[in-house]
Amino acid sequence: MSGIDVFEALRAASRTDRRSPIVCERFDDLGADGEPCRLGIMGGTFDPIHNGHLACAEQVREAFDLDAIVFIPTGSPVFKRDQRIAPARERLAMCRAATADNLHFDVSDMEIARGGDTYTIDTLRTLRSHYPDNVELFFIAGSDAIASVSKWKDSDEMGCLARFIAVERPGSELSLTQREAIVKGAPNIDLLFVTIEALAISSSELRARLVAGKSIRYLTPQVVVDHLMEHGFYREEAVSHD
Repeated sequence: MSGIDVFEALRAASRTDRRSPIVCERFDDLGADGEPCRLGIMGGTFDPIHNGHLACAEQVREAFDLDAIVFIPTGSPVFKRDQRIAPARERLAMCRAATADNLHFDVSDMEIARGGDTYTIDTLRTLRSHYPDNVELFFIAGSDAIASVSKWKDSDEMGCLARFIAVERPGSELSLTQREAIVKGAPNIDLLFVTIEALAISSSELRARLVAGKSIRYLTPQVVVDHLMEHGFYREEAVSHD
């Protein structure tokens, strides 16, 4: 074997031996130094990810002094079984492209790689077992989703794994009575509420614009626009179950 061949073999071996991240490349070792830190978890279909998601994550990060936020695209969301969604790997790729320039953000493929139906409890269990106790977990979701948290699978256990942040938009905040009802219905979960100035846009609106042949520029990062244009997702004939 020549010297060049040996060198290439060693390079290949190093790539093979390299540990794959459990959560994500950027934050897999978060908390390893023993210092207290806070990790935000932002799950969702991200079909597609847009500027509203990104603005929300950044404002929540600042509001709760989070050290990092990991976006976790759902693999097979139970609540969307009857809906057509873009392939999971493409949604993952768009999330990675959209968050790459923010050093506080990263993306995990853990739910997609896991396979089967996606449940929040499984993700939280994995995260809690992976990170040391000095890493505090914060699960971020819209207040409309949090309103039914008591009905989520194994919700009684969730409070031992993470705190929950319910995000609201100006003008659509829950009343004090509504908040109290949610808290009462999930007594084992530490619920936090925050109003953020995110863009009034949704993934469904972006999909509708694409189907209608309308522009989505400035509504989602240009790298996501480019990806969508290249692959033709969300045209009715191109969208399929993953």
